[in-house]
Amino acid sequence: MVTQVRQPRIAVHLTRLAANAADGVGADADADEVDDLTIHYPGEDGEPIAESEWQYIPLTETVAVLRHWFRNRPEVYVIGAMLVYYRMNHNDIRVAPDVFVVFGASSGPPRDSWLVWREGKAPDFVMEIASVGTWQRDALEKRDIYAGMGVSEYWRFDPTGECFAPELAGEQLVDGIYHTLPVNADADGVLRGFSPLLGLEFRVESERRLRVYNPATGERLRTLTESEDALAAEIAARQAIAPGYRGGNPDAA
Repeated sequence: MVTQVRQPRIAVHLTRLAANAADGVGADADADEVDDLTIHYPGEDGEPIAESEWQYIPLTETVAVLRHWFRNRPEVYVIGAMLVYYRMNHNDIRVAPDVFVVFGASSGPPRDSWLVWREGKAPDFVMEIASVGTWQRDALEKRDIYAGMGVSEYWRFDPTGECFAPELAGEQLVDGIYHTLPVNADADGVLRGFSPLLGLEFRVESERRLRVYNPATGERLRTLTESEDALAAEIAARQAIAPGYRGGNPDAA
């Protein structure tokens, strides 16, 4: 026999808010509704992770650099293109943010999906990578869903420049309503937007490449390829000075 577990009221509240935004259901859900553990919540919906390379590269690079940035904080969960179920006992009501971050997440084994009422909270940060086929839903329907869930920051990026301008947009949730975060172009035409939640700066550089910077140091968060290239360059430089050097502890050279 499967035991049904009564959910915390905050989880029911989050579920109810998200449902209101998604399908117009009023605040008439039963506060005593319990989680039906026999319901299966699939970890995939048959849709591609990205429509094209335009979306795939900024999606995967942003997830990777954020995961590395928060690597020493196990309570921070960073993932991309994962299904988020936000209405209890409804496995057909879901959304798949391209990038999302959760603060105060519980540790545990890898997840197949994110169930808001079981995790106890919704994502705190979401970014959607726009395409011609998705940007309008991102800007309208998904925006309402994320506001209903209580997503604190919602960012959108257009890698093609064909969907909206400027190509980077950020919003912060205040009293249930999204308010625009400043995004400005510098003297070189680089778009810059600071995320108060992450404490990081997003920049849209040449060829509309989305990059993440540490504003405290001005340093760019490196991708895996850039990190490997930097390490290879360092090894080559040290080998030029000490031919026997093969990497590892620099002091050993």
